[in-house]
Amino acid sequence: MTDGDSPKVAGKAGAATLVASALSNQLGAASGSLAFPVMGPVGVVAVRQLVAAAVLLPLVRPRLGALTRQQWWPVLLLAVVFGTMNLSLYSAIQRVGLGLAVTLEFLGPLAVALLSSRNRSGAVCAVLAGAGVVAITQPEPSTDYFGIALGLIAACSWAAYILLNRTVGRRIPGVQGTAAATGVSALLFLPVAAVIFVARPPEPFAVICAVGAGVLASVVPYLADLVALRRVPANVFGVLMSINPVFAALIGALALREDLGAPQWCGIGLIVMANAGALLFRGRGNG
Repeated sequence: MTDGDSPKVAGKAGAATLVASALSNQLGAASGSLAFPVMGPVGVVAVRQLVAAAVLLPLVRPRLGALTRQQWWPVLLLAVVFGTMNLSLYSAIQRVGLGLAVTLEFLGPLAVALLSSRNRSGAVCAVLAGAGVVAITQPEPSTDYFGIALGLIAACSWAAYILLNRTVGRRIPGVQGTAAATGVSALLFLPVAAVIFVARPPEPFAVICAVGAGVLASVVPYLADLVALRRVPANVFGVLMSINPVFAALIGALALREDLGAPQWCGIGLIVMANAGALLFRGRGNG
């Protein structure tokens, strides 16, 4: 391999890592959904947060005692957003299914990308996304509007997560801030997990599924994304992440037997196109 080929090889490896990260993330969400009948979304999210903290805190070892008040407040807000994002997403999955919930959640990063672009292409992407939402929700008397609202709360939470992460990244070196927020979020969910496990001890299978959600949907994507971000540009990272709704829909249909019609698949495709388009045009504009 020549020196000229090295960046190309690194880029391909980074792209493959991102695709694997997206697949792991959605397999984790599907794993967690299998525990809903026993633990509910709250119990699954509590276990997921605890597992993520148990792995990331020893790995990163954030210097919590050295954080100032100015550094702590975005960390605390990020911890709340972690919990809100995961809880609203998993509650939406329980009501409207994996594919539709994850697609709605992706409106969050899409909104951030569109607001940062502010050009004609951004308006086109916004129209595509709006058409996609109408297609996947198909408003009618039997529509689960509460489930859709939960998916949109997850989207808003993801947008807040992106913005807060920027603030945390500027104020705290490395990934210590994100790890600290993960630990605080786990601490907030610890009483919830204790109540669930004491009041109604779940079956081992449900616990395994919830732990699987923590490993596959938190730990693996977190570490994979760290590796990939060193090998691929930020706009390519965002575009590749748009494959998440596709994986979610496929896994939901194949593994969870979720029934998606042609309008839903069309809506998912439109929102994925809007995400990819917004990120690509923003990347060109910045270049």
